[in-house]
Amino acid sequence: MTKINNMELGIGMFGDLALDQSTGKYRDAGIKIREILDQVKFMDEVGIDVFAMGEHHRPDYAVSSPEIVLAAAASVTKNIKLASGVTVLSSSEPVKVYEDFSTLDLISDGRAEIFVGRGSFIESFPLYGYSLNDYEQLFDEKLELLLKINAEENVSWSGKLRAPMQNQTVYPRAKNDGKLSIWRAVGGTPQSVLSAAQLGMPLVVAIIGGMPIQFKNLIEFYKQEYQKAGHDVSKMQIAIHSHTFVSDDQKVADGYFHNYKSQMDRIGASRGWAPYTKAQYDGGRSKDGALFIGGPAEVADKIAYMKEIFGITRFIGHMDVGDPAHDVMMKSIELFGKEVKPVVKGL
Repeated sequence: MTKINNMELGIGMFGDLALDQSTGKYRDAGIKIREILDQVKFMDEVGIDVFAMGEHHRPDYAVSSPEIVLAAAASVTKNIKLASGVTVLSSSEPVKVYEDFSTLDLISDGRAEIFVGRGSFIESFPLYGYSLNDYEQLFDEKLELLLKINAEENVSWSGKLRAPMQNQTVYPRAKNDGKLSIWRAVGGTPQSVLSAAQLGMPLVVAIIGGMPIQFKNLIEFYKQEYQKAGHDVSKMQIAIHSHTFVSDDQKVADGYFHNYKSQMDRIGASRGWAPYTKAQYDGGRSKDGALFIGGPAEVADKIAYMKEIFGITRFIGHMDVGDPAHDVMMKSIELFGKEVKPVVKGL
Protein backbone atom coordinates (compact mmCIF):
# COMPACT_ATOMS: atom_id res chain seq x y z
CA MET A 1 0.00 0.00 0.00
CA THR A 2 1.25 3.47 -0.90
CA LYS A 3 2.18 5.69 2.03
CA ILE A 4 0.44 9.05 2.06
CA ASN A 5 2.19 12.09 3.47
CA ASN A 6 0.84 15.62 3.85
CA MET A 7 -2.76 14.53 3.40
CA GLU A 8 -5.53 15.63 5.71
CA LEU A 9 -8.22 13.32 7.03
CA GLY A 10 -11.55 14.74 8.06
CA ILE A 11 -15.01 13.70 9.16
CA GLY A 12 -18.25 15.12 7.81
CA MET A 13 -21.78 14.97 9.20
CA PHE A 14 -25.29 16.09 8.27
CA GLY A 15 -26.84 15.50 11.68
CA ASP A 16 -29.11 12.66 10.51
CA LEU A 17 -32.08 11.91 12.78
CA ALA A 18 -33.35 8.35 13.05
CA LEU A 19 -37.08 7.77 12.67
CA ASP A 20 -38.81 5.91 15.49
CA GLN A 21 -41.01 3.44 13.64
CA SER A 22 -43.31 2.99 16.65
CA THR A 23 -44.10 6.69 17.06
CA GLY A 24 -43.44 8.02 13.57
CA LYS A 25 -41.29 10.80 15.07
CA TYR A 26 -37.65 11.69 14.48
CA ARG A 27 -35.10 11.63 17.28
CA ASP A 28 -34.74 14.77 19.38
CA ALA A 29 -32.58 17.32 17.53
CA GLY A 30 -31.18 18.84 20.70
CA ILE A 31 -29.82 15.49 21.88
CA LYS A 32 -28.30 14.90 18.45
CA ILE A 33 -26.56 18.29 18.36
CA ARG A 34 -25.10 17.76 21.82
CA GLU A 35 -23.84 14.36 20.70
CA ILE A 36 -22.23 15.99 17.66
CA LEU A 37 -20.36 18.42 19.92
CA ASP A 38 -19.08 15.53 22.06
CA GLN A 39 -18.00 13.76 18.88
CA VAL A 40 -16.15 16.80 17.46
CA LYS A 41 -14.35 17.28 20.77
CA PHE A 42 -13.25 13.64 20.56
CA MET A 43 -12.17 14.08 16.90
CA ASP A 44 -9.86 16.85 18.04
CA GLU A 45 -8.42 14.63 20.77
CA VAL A 46 -7.64 11.75 18.38
CA GLY A 47 -6.04 14.01 15.77
CA ILE A 48 -8.68 14.35 13.03
CA ASP A 49 -7.67 17.28 10.81
CA VAL A 50 -11.05 18.64 9.65
CA PHE A 51 -14.71 18.54 10.68
CA ALA A 52 -17.36 19.47 8.08
CA MET A 53 -20.98 20.17 9.11
CA GLY A 54 -23.77 20.13 6.53
CA GLU A 55 -26.80 22.40 6.10
CA HIS A 56 -30.32 21.04 5.68
CA HIS A 57 -33.84 22.32 6.25
CA ARG A 58 -35.73 19.06 6.73
CA PRO A 59 -37.22 17.14 9.66
CA ASP A 60 -34.76 14.25 9.24
CA TYR A 61 -31.66 16.41 9.82
CA ALA A 62 -30.80 18.28 13.01
CA VAL A 63 -28.65 21.09 11.61
CA SER A 64 -29.89 24.00 9.50
CA SER A 65 -27.19 26.42 10.66
CA PRO A 66 -23.72 24.81 10.45
CA GLU A 67 -21.97 27.99 11.56
CA ILE A 68 -23.75 27.90 14.95
CA VAL A 69 -22.77 24.28 15.58
CA LEU A 70 -19.22 24.98 14.40
CA ALA A 71 -18.95 27.98 16.74
CA ALA A 72 -20.00 25.77 19.63
CA ALA A 73 -17.45 23.17 18.48
CA ALA A 74 -14.74 25.85 18.39
CA SER A 75 -15.16 26.37 22.14
CA VAL A 76 -14.39 22.70 22.95
CA THR A 77 -11.58 22.06 20.41
CA LYS A 78 -8.04 23.31 19.87
CA ASN A 79 -6.65 22.15 16.53
CA ILE A 80 -9.29 20.69 14.22
CA LYS A 81 -10.35 22.80 11.23
CA LEU A 82 -14.07 23.64 11.23
CA ALA A 83 -15.86 23.76 7.88
CA SER A 84 -19.36 23.92 6.49
CA GLY A 85 -20.10 20.92 4.36
CA VAL A 86 -21.80 22.59 2.54
CA THR A 87 -23.04 26.14 2.80
CA VAL A 88 -25.93 26.26 0.31
CA LEU A 89 -24.75 29.53 -1.18
CA SER A 90 -27.55 29.92 -3.74
CA SER A 91 -30.07 30.57 -0.95
CA SER A 92 -27.69 32.36 1.44
CA GLU A 93 -26.63 35.99 1.75
CA PRO A 94 -22.89 36.26 0.95
CA VAL A 95 -22.28 39.16 3.32
CA LYS A 96 -23.78 37.22 6.22
CA VAL A 97 -21.92 34.06 5.21
CA TYR A 98 -18.62 35.92 5.34
CA GLU A 99 -19.50 37.66 8.63
CA ASP A 100 -20.55 34.39 10.28
CA PHE A 101 -17.48 32.47 9.19
CA SER A 102 -15.02 35.28 9.87
CA THR A 103 -16.49 35.43 13.39
CA LEU A 104 -16.06 31.65 13.67
CA ASP A 105 -12.49 32.11 12.41
CA LEU A 106 -11.75 34.59 15.19
CA ILE A 107 -13.38 32.41 17.85
CA SER A 108 -11.37 29.38 16.68
CA ASP A 109 -8.11 31.30 16.13
CA GLY A 110 -8.01 30.77 12.38
CA ARG A 111 -9.60 27.34 11.94
CA ALA A 112 -12.73 28.22 9.91
CA GLU A 113 -13.37 27.08 6.33
CA ILE A 114 -16.33 27.30 3.98
CA PHE A 115 -17.35 24.60 1.51
CA VAL A 116 -19.79 26.29 -0.88
CA GLY A 117 -22.14 24.34 -3.10
CA ARG A 118 -25.64 24.14 -4.48
CA GLY A 119 -26.58 21.35 -2.07
CA SER A 120 -28.46 18.17 -2.89
CA PHE A 121 -31.82 19.38 -1.56
CA ILE A 122 -33.91 22.39 -2.61
CA GLU A 123 -35.96 23.12 0.54
CA SER A 124 -33.97 26.27 1.32
CA PHE A 125 -35.10 28.03 -1.87
CA PRO A 126 -38.81 28.45 -1.09
CA LEU A 127 -37.97 28.74 2.62
CA TYR A 128 -35.86 31.85 2.01
CA GLY A 129 -37.96 33.18 -0.86
CA TYR A 130 -35.78 32.28 -3.85
CA SER A 131 -36.99 31.00 -7.20
CA LEU A 132 -35.65 27.73 -8.55
CA ASN A 133 -35.82 29.37 -11.97
CA ASP A 134 -32.76 31.37 -10.88
CA TYR A 135 -30.92 28.27 -9.60
CA GLU A 136 -27.75 28.67 -11.68
CA GLN A 137 -27.53 32.45 -11.72
CA LEU A 138 -28.08 32.76 -7.97
CA PHE A 139 -25.08 30.57 -7.23
CA ASP A 140 -22.80 32.21 -9.77
CA GLU A 141 -23.59 35.74 -8.60
CA LYS A 142 -23.35 34.93 -4.92
CA LEU A 143 -20.07 33.08 -5.33
CA GLU A 144 -18.63 36.05 -7.19
CA LEU A 145 -19.71 38.37 -4.38
CA LEU A 146 -18.47 36.10 -1.58
CA LEU A 147 -15.04 35.77 -3.19
CA LYS A 148 -14.86 39.54 -3.62
CA ILE A 149 -15.77 40.11 0.04
CA ASN A 150 -13.12 37.56 1.02
CA ALA A 151 -10.47 39.36 -1.01
CA GLU A 152 -11.37 43.00 -0.38
CA GLU A 153 -12.30 44.92 2.76
CA ASN A 154 -14.16 47.61 0.83
CA VAL A 155 -16.52 46.10 -1.71
CA SER A 156 -18.13 47.50 -4.84
CA TRP A 157 -20.18 44.97 -6.77
CA SER A 158 -23.31 44.70 -8.88
CA GLY A 159 -25.37 41.79 -10.19
CA LYS A 160 -28.88 41.09 -11.42
CA LEU A 161 -30.48 39.25 -8.49
CA ARG A 162 -29.15 41.20 -5.50
CA ALA A 163 -28.86 44.89 -4.69
CA PRO A 164 -25.44 46.34 -5.59
CA MET A 165 -22.76 47.23 -3.07
CA GLN A 166 -20.93 50.54 -3.35
CA ASN A 167 -17.69 50.87 -1.40
CA GLN A 168 -19.17 49.04 1.58
CA THR A 169 -17.15 47.34 4.29
CA VAL A 170 -17.74 43.89 5.74
CA TYR A 171 -16.59 43.14 9.28
CA PRO A 172 -15.11 41.44 11.22
CA ARG A 173 -12.26 40.36 9.00
CA ALA A 174 -10.92 36.83 9.24
CA LYS A 175 -7.60 36.19 10.98
CA ASN A 176 -5.44 35.55 7.90
CA ASP A 177 -5.38 39.05 6.40
CA GLY A 178 -9.17 38.93 6.17
CA LYS A 179 -9.17 35.80 4.01
CA LEU A 180 -11.03 32.56 4.67
CA SER A 181 -10.32 29.23 3.00
CA ILE A 182 -13.27 28.77 0.61
CA TRP A 183 -13.66 25.41 -1.15
CA ARG A 184 -15.97 24.58 -4.07
CA ALA A 185 -18.03 21.47 -3.36
CA VAL A 186 -19.36 19.63 -6.42
CA GLY A 187 -21.31 16.49 -7.17
CA GLY A 188 -19.77 15.76 -10.54
CA THR A 189 -20.98 18.51 -12.91
CA PRO A 190 -18.19 19.44 -15.38
CA GLN A 191 -19.27 23.09 -15.50
CA SER A 192 -18.94 23.40 -11.72
CA VAL A 193 -15.51 21.78 -11.84
CA LEU A 194 -14.43 24.12 -14.63
CA SER A 195 -15.58 27.17 -12.67
CA ALA A 196 -13.66 26.04 -9.57
CA ALA A 197 -10.51 25.46 -11.61
CA GLN A 198 -10.69 28.81 -13.38
CA LEU A 199 -11.20 30.60 -10.06
CA GLY A 200 -8.34 28.66 -8.47
CA MET A 201 -10.60 27.34 -5.71
CA PRO A 202 -9.84 24.14 -3.78
CA LEU A 203 -12.18 21.35 -4.89
CA VAL A 204 -14.32 18.91 -2.87
CA VAL A 205 -15.95 16.12 -4.89
CA ALA A 206 -18.80 14.18 -3.31
CA ILE A 207 -18.46 10.53 -4.32
CA ILE A 208 -21.30 8.67 -2.66
CA GLY A 209 -22.27 6.01 -5.19
CA GLY A 210 -21.04 3.92 -8.07
CA MET A 211 -17.29 3.54 -8.48
CA PRO A 212 -14.85 6.34 -7.62
CA ILE A 213 -12.75 5.59 -10.72
CA GLN A 214 -15.62 7.06 -12.74
CA PHE A 215 -14.60 10.48 -11.39
CA LYS A 216 -10.98 10.25 -12.56
CA ASN A 217 -11.55 12.14 -15.83
CA LEU A 218 -13.42 14.87 -13.97
CA ILE A 219 -10.61 15.40 -11.48
CA GLU A 220 -7.99 15.32 -14.25
CA PHE A 221 -10.09 17.96 -16.05
CA TYR A 222 -9.92 20.14 -12.92
CA LYS A 223 -6.14 19.78 -12.72
CA GLN A 224 -5.69 20.70 -16.39
CA GLU A 225 -7.96 23.72 -16.24
CA TYR A 226 -6.46 24.88 -12.94
CA GLN A 227 -3.01 24.90 -14.50
CA LYS A 228 -4.30 26.40 -17.76
CA ALA A 229 -5.78 29.31 -15.78
CA GLY A 230 -2.30 30.11 -14.47
CA HIS A 231 -2.76 29.12 -10.83
CA ASP A 232 0.13 27.85 -8.71
CA VAL A 233 -0.07 24.06 -8.97
CA SER A 234 1.80 23.69 -5.67
CA LYS A 235 -1.23 25.27 -3.95
CA MET A 236 -3.80 23.00 -5.60
CA GLN A 237 -6.06 21.20 -3.11
CA ILE A 238 -8.42 18.35 -4.00
CA ALA A 239 -10.66 16.47 -1.59
CA ILE A 240 -13.22 13.75 -1.88
CA HIS A 241 -16.16 13.37 0.50
CA SER A 242 -17.53 9.82 0.81
CA HIS A 243 -19.72 7.82 3.16
CA THR A 244 -17.53 6.23 5.82
CA PHE A 245 -17.95 4.03 8.89
CA VAL A 246 -15.18 2.21 10.74
CA SER A 247 -15.59 -0.78 13.04
CA ASP A 248 -13.23 -3.56 14.10
CA ASP A 249 -16.30 -5.74 14.70
CA GLN A 250 -17.51 -7.34 11.47
CA LYS A 251 -21.01 -7.78 12.90
CA VAL A 252 -21.26 -4.05 13.62
CA ALA A 253 -20.07 -3.13 10.11
CA ASP A 254 -22.54 -5.58 8.59
CA GLY A 255 -25.32 -4.36 10.87
CA TYR A 256 -24.71 -0.75 9.83
CA PHE A 257 -26.49 -1.69 6.60
CA HIS A 258 -29.82 -1.13 8.37
CA ASN A 259 -28.91 2.45 9.35
CA TYR A 260 -27.62 3.14 5.88
CA LYS A 261 -30.61 1.63 4.11
CA SER A 262 -33.09 3.57 6.28
CA GLN A 263 -31.60 6.90 5.24
CA MET A 264 -31.11 5.98 1.57
CA ASP A 265 -34.71 4.76 1.32
CA ARG A 266 -36.06 7.87 3.04
CA ILE A 267 -34.25 10.15 0.59
CA GLY A 268 -34.96 7.86 -2.33
CA ALA A 269 -38.71 7.86 -1.69
CA SER A 270 -38.88 11.49 -2.80
CA ARG A 271 -36.54 10.97 -5.76
CA GLY A 272 -37.97 7.84 -7.33
CA TRP A 273 -35.12 5.54 -6.30
CA ALA A 274 -35.65 1.81 -5.90
CA PRO A 275 -35.24 0.49 -2.33
CA TYR A 276 -31.60 0.19 -1.30
CA THR A 277 -30.33 -3.40 -1.28
CA LYS A 278 -27.73 -5.42 0.59
CA ALA A 279 -26.09 -6.17 -2.77
CA GLN A 280 -25.59 -2.43 -3.32
CA TYR A 281 -24.12 -2.10 0.16
CA ASP A 282 -21.72 -4.99 -0.32
CA GLY A 283 -20.73 -3.70 -3.76
CA GLY A 284 -20.05 -0.26 -2.34
CA ARG A 285 -17.82 -1.77 0.32
CA SER A 286 -15.66 -3.57 -2.24
CA LYS A 287 -12.30 -2.10 -3.27
CA ASP A 288 -13.82 -0.43 -6.33
CA GLY A 289 -16.96 0.82 -4.58
CA ALA A 290 -17.69 4.24 -3.08
CA LEU A 291 -18.43 3.15 0.51
CA PHE A 292 -15.56 3.37 2.98
CA ILE A 293 -17.21 1.01 5.43
CA GLY A 294 -15.35 -1.74 7.25
CA GLY A 295 -12.36 -2.39 9.49
CA PRO A 296 -9.53 0.14 9.90
CA ALA A 297 -7.22 -1.68 7.46
CA GLU A 298 -9.95 -1.89 4.79
CA VAL A 299 -10.78 1.82 5.08
CA ALA A 300 -7.10 2.84 5.12
CA ASP A 301 -6.42 0.77 1.99
CA LYS A 302 -9.31 2.40 0.12
CA ILE A 303 -8.19 5.91 1.08
CA ALA A 304 -4.67 5.05 -0.10
CA TYR A 305 -6.23 3.91 -3.39
CA MET A 306 -8.03 7.27 -3.71
CA LYS A 307 -4.71 9.04 -3.24
CA GLU A 308 -3.17 6.86 -5.90
CA ILE A 309 -5.83 7.39 -8.57
CA PHE A 310 -6.77 11.03 -7.85
CA GLY A 311 -3.82 12.64 -6.06
CA ILE A 312 -6.13 13.98 -3.35
CA THR A 313 -4.80 16.19 -0.57
CA ARG A 314 -7.77 15.62 1.75
CA PHE A 315 -10.27 12.85 2.46
CA ILE A 316 -13.53 13.61 4.28
CA GLY A 317 -15.33 10.57 5.65
CA HIS A 318 -19.04 11.30 5.97
CA MET A 319 -19.82 9.34 9.10
CA ASP A 320 -23.36 9.76 10.43
CA VAL A 321 -25.58 8.42 7.62
CA GLY A 322 -28.65 6.85 9.20
CA ASP A 323 -27.87 8.20 12.69
CA PRO A 324 -25.75 5.44 14.27
CA ALA A 325 -25.83 5.29 18.06
CA HIS A 326 -23.55 7.73 19.88
CA ASP A 327 -21.25 5.04 21.30
CA VAL A 328 -20.91 3.43 17.85
CA MET A 329 -20.03 6.83 16.35
CA MET A 330 -17.42 7.46 19.03
CA LYS A 331 -15.79 4.09 18.30
CA SER A 332 -15.76 4.81 14.56
CA ILE A 333 -14.13 8.19 15.22
CA GLU A 334 -11.57 6.61 17.53
CA LEU A 335 -10.57 4.00 14.95
CA PHE A 336 -10.46 6.59 12.16
CA GLY A 337 -8.13 8.81 14.17
CA LYS A 338 -5.98 6.24 15.95
CA GLU A 339 -5.71 3.47 13.36
CA VAL A 340 -6.72 4.72 9.92
CA LYS A 341 -4.99 8.08 9.99
CA PRO A 342 -1.49 6.85 11.05
CA VAL A 343 -1.54 4.25 8.28
CA VAL A 344 -2.60 6.54 5.46
CA LYS A 345 -0.22 9.29 6.51
CA GLY A 346 2.64 6.79 6.76
CA LEU A 347 3.51 7.76 10.33
